Amino acid sequence: MSDSSGPGRDRDRNAPVGDESDATHVVTAFLCNRSDVLLLRRSDAVGTYQGQWGGVSGFAEGQPDEQVSVEIREETGLESDAVSLVRSGRPVEFEDADLEREWVVHPYLFDCETREIELSEEHDAFEWAAPTAMLDLESWPDDEDGLEATAGDEIGETVPELWTAYERVAPTVRSIAADDEHGAASLSIRALEVLRDRAGLLVAERETTSSPRDDERGTRAFGTDPEEEWDELAELAGRLLEARPSMAVLRNRVNRTMADAADVADGDETAVGAPHVLESALSNVDRALTADEDAAANAGERIDGAVTTLSRSGTVLEALRGGDPSRVFVAESRPAREGIDVAEELATSDDIDCPVAVHTDAAAAHVLSSEGVDRVVVGADTVLPDGAVVNKTGTRGLAIAAAREDVPVAVVAATDKVSTREGVNLESGDRSAVYDGEAAVDVVNPTFDVTPADCVDEIVTERGALETDAIGEVVEELRRLETWRTDSELTARETTDRNLSRE
Repeated sequence: MSDSSGPGRDRDRNAPVGDESDATHVVTAFLCNRSDVLLLRRSDAVGTYQGQWGGVSGFAEGQPDEQVSVEIREETGLESDAVSLVRSGRPVEFEDADLEREWVVHPYLFDCETREIELSEEHDAFEWAAPTAMLDLESWPDDEDGLEATAGDEIGETVPELWTAYERVAPTVRSIAADDEHGAASLSIRALEVLRDRAGLLVAERETTSSPRDDERGTRAFGTDPEEEWDELAELAGRLLEARPSMAVLRNRVNRTMADAADVADGDETAVGAPHVLESALSNVDRALTADEDAAANAGERIDGAVTTLSRSGTVLEALRGGDPSRVFVAESRPAREGIDVAEELATSDDIDCPVAVHTDAAAAHVLSSEGVDRVVVGADTVLPDGAVVNKTGTRGLAIAAAREDVPVAVVAATDKVSTREGVNLESGDRSAVYDGEAAVDVVNPTFDVTPADCVDEIVTERGALETDAIGEVVEELRRLETWRTDSELTARETTDRNLSRE
């Protein structure tokens, strides 16, 4: 479509603006891969905003929800099976006085399986970059402490309101708390993205509200209060920690990000602020993704023969793709039945060259006893300090049935999924997902159950298979990360005391 990336293509510049019927409606899609988004630079072949960076955009002819898929295919060469919609957002409305045009941008966020795209003539360059690269971070000065790197990739000027459009579909504390489709590892990355995006915005606001200067110690200063930034980000981190209380990996990765930020600040003898959190969030997103990939690779080396699994774990999917299964059985995983999607994904994957079967949850024990299954492979939302595993409801029954049939059970999980807490908070799903009738019937719909440690044969991590003693060592490592919160509270109290004494 000619000049469909945008905002919009040229129209009658004499048309009045301000009336909704005369506004130019466009779609903008942010494609996400490994926590980066695809940014495209508009070429000279388009009529507006040449040389500026944007998402996959186009004139919304007809229904935006339908048009966005057309634009993705035309501007990237990606077919519908390579991307999946995460969410759409509230439209962004603004007026460009120079163009005498009012825009209405309909934003979308898609997960994307690949970084290989084919540019159309509407763009002359592309970058996969952290979303914070959309902010005006390229104007950051060089810094002896390396904080320039926290800006992410420097991409230059973006089309108007690109960051605003992204914020409408970006992950939030609320979206993480409500997500019942993605696994714990995926949601932990989303949590780090929330911290990254907010810290990046605070860093950008520093640049627009003050000019850098050197203080008496020769340290770069920006006329803002790093302690206020830290307090805001610490409060946000606290809300993320409580968003999914059953998911240890989310807590551990948020704690590591904040603890690492505090360590960096101590190293350069400056008050910890947004730049340190941004730098830490960017590095910890990469660390987390690498840990999950390495855990999957280690598990894949152990997979051969007939395998059964349940629910949806991205780490398990990667392990199966990297293994050599002769057949895969997938329990449907009621009530959301995410196992159906997993079975379809495996059946259409070029990396899986074996039959894939889906079955009811109730048939799991029968499948284990009659189908010659060689191994159960499941993910974990949490690994408790004693080696017990918290995972999607049905895991406990599957593992007990496997023990009866002498089928080994392998749990695939990065060490960040080990919990520092002895207790567990088991979430419950929506009542209506099980029963929405009018009879006086109580509904029990637990989202997770606990599989005893003696029903698990191995926990395969990025460090290899963990023994019970090794789990204890991981627990101690992770507990040390939690001290950032206590240290932060002490610092806040000391600051308050100092201020009161001055009064």
